[in-house]
Amino acid sequence: MTTHPSPRSSPPTPLPPSATTAAAREAAGTPAAQTAPIPGPVPLREPGAAPVRRSAGLRWLAAVIQTSRPRQWPKNLLVLAAPLAGASMGRHNGGLYALVAFVAFVAASSAVYFVNDVVDAERDRRHPVKRSRPIAAGLLPPWQALAVAIVAVGLALASGFLISAPWLSVTIAVYLAVSFLYSLFLKHVPVLELACVASGFVLRAVGGAAATHVPPSGWFLAVISLGALMVAVAKRRGELSSLGAQAARHRPVMRWYSYRVLCVLGRAIAAGIIVCYALWAVSSFGGSREAWHLVSVVPLAVALARFDWLSLRGAARPVEDLIITDRVMVSAELAWLATFALGM
Repeated sequence: MTTHPSPRSSPPTPLPPSATTAAAREAAGTPAAQTAPIPGPVPLREPGAAPVRRSAGLRWLAAVIQTSRPRQWPKNLLVLAAPLAGASMGRHNGGLYALVAFVAFVAASSAVYFVNDVVDAERDRRHPVKRSRPIAAGLLPPWQALAVAIVAVGLALASGFLISAPWLSVTIAVYLAVSFLYSLFLKHVPVLELACVASGFVLRAVGGAAATHVPPSGWFLAVISLGALMVAVAKRRGELSSLGAQAARHRPVMRWYSYRVLCVLGRAIAAGIIVCYALWAVSSFGGSREAWHLVSVVPLAVALARFDWLSLRGAARPVEDLIITDRVMVSAELAWLATFALGM
């Protein structure tokens, strides 16, 4: 009997790890359909990493811009007040120099807001509105806010020397010194803190005069100073009206103020503005120009009266909103601007 040798068996073909794992799970009673694939090596850079970083950068930039108070930038247009009142842009290309002054004060005022928000972060967190500010809300670290403020201060101070107007840099330096002292402790001194707030408006006008080489008149400075003080009083009166007994918790100096006293003070200042403006109109020009400027006293008085009425009834709204959103107020402002321009 011939015995045929059995063919040599070939080694079994190895299964891929996924099949082996699936078979093992199936033997254990786990359906293969529920088997999750084995993850491969983690890539060093995920596909969505770059957009996330860009999104974080945009959020940071938005926090920086919000802290710089873009709604407050238009007040820096006061750098044009002296050239407009003097009917002259002063030096050659004075408009460009006024624009430089505007940008410089935007940078300087933004730096002040950054420092102020860092100092007041804890108090702002207890305020119904201010707690949403980026630094108080934790969206912008304090050290980064201070770094941005330092850069802004450097740019603002250098502007005057760039346009050969060193007095612009001096004015900005005074503005920054007063503003930083206000943020640190002067804001707790009654009456003096009102003067500090008002000085910011006056120094903007003086800075514009320095940039364009247009010397401001005494009556012009008086009108600007009283107008700035009236705005500061309206701000404090609004805080007392909207926050009531809680106002002193958010701003300790408010304990020294009376709502009625601020109302009387605001109206007395408005009357002073009208008197000083009329005296400026009489003394600055002659002929038809003087007549138009005297006519412009009427819409100015209407605008001031409307402002007082609005600030009494719209206490919870920012003063800036009262000036630019009310139809009667805007109409009075445009009428004043038209008659003022005709006098130019």
